[in-house]
Amino acid sequence: MKLRIEKAVYGGAGLGRMGVDAEAEGAGADSERAGSNAGTGKTVFVPYTLPGELVECAITEDRRSFAQARLASVLEAATARVTPECEYVPRCGGCQYQHASYAAQIDMKRAILRETLGRAGVSVDEAALELLTGGPWNYRNRVRLHIRFGDHALCYREASSHRDVPVEHCPIAMPLLQNAIRAFSDAATACGLEAGLFDEVEFMTNESETSLLLSMWTTRGASATSAFSDLCEALQELLPMLAGGLLFEAESQKGQWRQRSAWGTPELLYVVNARSYRVSAGSFFQVNRFLVPAMVEWVTAGRSGAMAWDLFAGVGLFASALAGGFEQVVAVEQAASSVRDLRHNLPRGRVVASGTLEFLKQQQKAKTPELVVVDPPRAGLGKDVTTLLSQIGPPTIIYVSCDPSTLARDVQQLLHSGYQLRKIAMIDLFPQSYHMETMMELVRG
Repeated sequence: MKLRIEKAVYGGAGLGRMGVDAEAEGAGADSERAGSNAGTGKTVFVPYTLPGELVECAITEDRRSFAQARLASVLEAATARVTPECEYVPRCGGCQYQHASYAAQIDMKRAILRETLGRAGVSVDEAALELLTGGPWNYRNRVRLHIRFGDHALCYREASSHRDVPVEHCPIAMPLLQNAIRAFSDAATACGLEAGLFDEVEFMTNESETSLLLSMWTTRGASATSAFSDLCEALQELLPMLAGGLLFEAESQKGQWRQRSAWGTPELLYVVNARSYRVSAGSFFQVNRFLVPAMVEWVTAGRSGAMAWDLFAGVGLFASALAGGFEQVVAVEQAASSVRDLRHNLPRGRVVASGTLEFLKQQQKAKTPELVVVDPPRAGLGKDVTTLLSQIGPPTIIYVSCDPSTLARDVQQLLHSGYQLRKIAMIDLFPQSYHMETMMELVRG
């Protein structure tokens, strides 16, 4: 069928509608009339399309209220359409926006964010939405790949599939990580690595590419331990900046992983705004080397007072920066590896090894902090956390979000409890993909 794409939607696809005369909707992919058919016909989601384009597609999944489709051809291309720089597109499922110019990627993300917030009653004027962008390539300081059985080739997953796509490079990764991808199979061959011992591998580097960490995952237990050391040594011969690594083993019937073995010194120092952070293999750290400094500056600059809380603190990216302006900083983190790094990175603060909800339940009679920073995973805060935050009532909340839908839900609740939106910024931590990061400052009304 032929479809006129109305707009981009969160998840990477373009939205069109069945039962509409697509060709009559406008001559030219960038016509302002594209999208005038909104609200009519069944919704169809088509990946790798751009707003305004006329496309031919084939339905792959037809449900009652919507359909998924595969792009067959672009009949009228948007002026923002470009040729992907990576030959693995569109097979690789990691990048959904390489067919769009970087300016168009930003425009689509900005529109998606405003619409998502608007549906929750959170109105954001376009002029008030600050944009923070960096280099669109070679930005990732961490990559995780699957290991193909037999030849140890490193792979990403094929789009909408569990099939492997072997890769020899990844243009959104920092150069050292691309070298590590190429070196891995050579190191595995050099040490005679048995097929199937390891399932996945992750590489992380610091901002200067002077240190490299390795994490690996196995279901083979003891048989993988000695092979892990041999592999690390062979890899270090090719990449002298490899500092150390961790091996994680699946815990039977628990769906969880535990540390099985360590090699070298599995930690590195990552410098942000002249401040050094210890980051261990397995600890969470923001992925975009170009924009982490701007992110920390936006969240923490000029803020001071008696007390600040950093919830979902990770290794203390924000807490460490806040320590210069607040008499006391309380950092709350649950993941054991991150907690260890957090204690190192925040020597004069208070570190609480706890989930955020459990921590807040114990703070109803505690002194109210002037500032609370929250940086939750994609699931967001949830009703229980937002309710407790509203009851505690800090004058300022900074919300750092990696999912616009859960952000909209949580902020709606905070606004209803008496907070007001003071500042908002979209920071493009994930160029070439549909993912986006948003930062909000909420103040007590």
